[in-house]
Amino acid sequence: MNETPRASLVTMMLTALTVASAPTPAVAGDFGDDVAFLRQHTPVVVLRDRAGLAQVALAPAWQGRVMTSTAAGERGSSFGWINRDLIRSGQKQPHINVYGGEDRFWLGPEGGQYSIFFAPGAKFEDDDWYVPPALDTMPYSIVRQRPDRATFAARFGLTNYSGARFDVRVNRDVRLLSPGAAWRALGIKARPGVGIVAFESDQRLTNAGPQPWRRETGLLSIWILGMFNASADSTVVIPFESGPEGPEDLKGARGPKVKDTYFGKVPADRLVVRDDVLFFRADARYRSKIGIPPARAKPILGSYDAASRTLTLVRFTLPRRAADYVNSMWTLQADPFRGDVVNSYNDDGKLGAFFELETSSPALALRPGASARHRHQTIHLQGPESDLDAIARATLGVPLEAIRNAFTP
Repeated sequence: MNETPRASLVTMMLTALTVASAPTPAVAGDFGDDVAFLRQHTPVVVLRDRAGLAQVALAPAWQGRVMTSTAAGERGSSFGWINRDLIRSGQKQPHINVYGGEDRFWLGPEGGQYSIFFAPGAKFEDDDWYVPPALDTMPYSIVRQRPDRATFAARFGLTNYSGARFDVRVNRDVRLLSPGAAWRALGIKARPGVGIVAFESDQRLTNAGPQPWRRETGLLSIWILGMFNASADSTVVIPFESGPEGPEDLKGARGPKVKDTYFGKVPADRLVVRDDVLFFRADARYRSKIGIPPARAKPILGSYDAASRTLTLVRFTLPRRAADYVNSMWTLQADPFRGDVVNSYNDDGKLGAFFELETSSPALALRPGASARHRHQTIHLQGPESDLDAIARATLGVPLEAIRNAFTP
């Protein structure tokens, strides 16, 4: 059995994602080009605001995921990473199909005795790892569609590593926020010189079976992952609760600030951890992943690309006092509910020039017919650095200068 901590997605992608040769990192283009490309290969739903500047492209065939978005119309920057090589090939890979997209629906846990990515009795090794089709290639039905909103639905079954059966119903609502609503969500007065696009995915997961989901046989969690275009000037910023790093049962202590050993310990020149915020390189030059535990998590994280002057913010549902989060390490676990709330992953360029921002719901013990929700909101802002600096201070608690210079000796 492999006892090394493993991270979502990446190891198996390196093995499974071979079309004819190693994929070439795609260069981020404009939104109109990306939508035109996608429409050559799959149906696309585009949400627009009244001015036509804020737009979001969805792929119903890929679980209604948000493939990309823009704040400036068809000729504006395209913020989501799209795997053109795989999509263009038209081939389906056996373990995972990494189409890309900046908001995709998954369920956890990935590893451990309650994993839904390993069959009962399988080894925790690359060859035995499979993304369930319902989270990979299964189309979701369009239930409702409006100019600024689309709702998708699916029903399917899953069996975890321990043999527990889950009958699942999913409703996924993706909504484009108007610019005014986006600024209000941030609690900031609108800045006319800043382009903004904001969208929210609202997932409702229902136990559609006859049996309750019990801790003793494994639970599911809602997991939203977003892939974004990386650059040499991209940095992930994650605020967290301050406090001593002693054992959590010690008065005043909150435990570790960050889990940084998914692919071996992240080097110091790629991860800087302060008292209440961390900076993580998002340049697609070194495979690495980090996670924030429940005792430290705050309901916001983000990134800044100094080259394109793009500030990205992710806000999400963080229930108060929730402590049980599924553990996705690829091994049998002493504590399968000691997982992360927030994660960020940086690729090394073998799959493409992208990084990820991820959020999860708590582990969900649902009785028959009961539901749980997890909301994940993505906001992109482009404009003068003086404006973006004020926004970063108000939301992430740090100035742009601190982000730009985080890795300066």
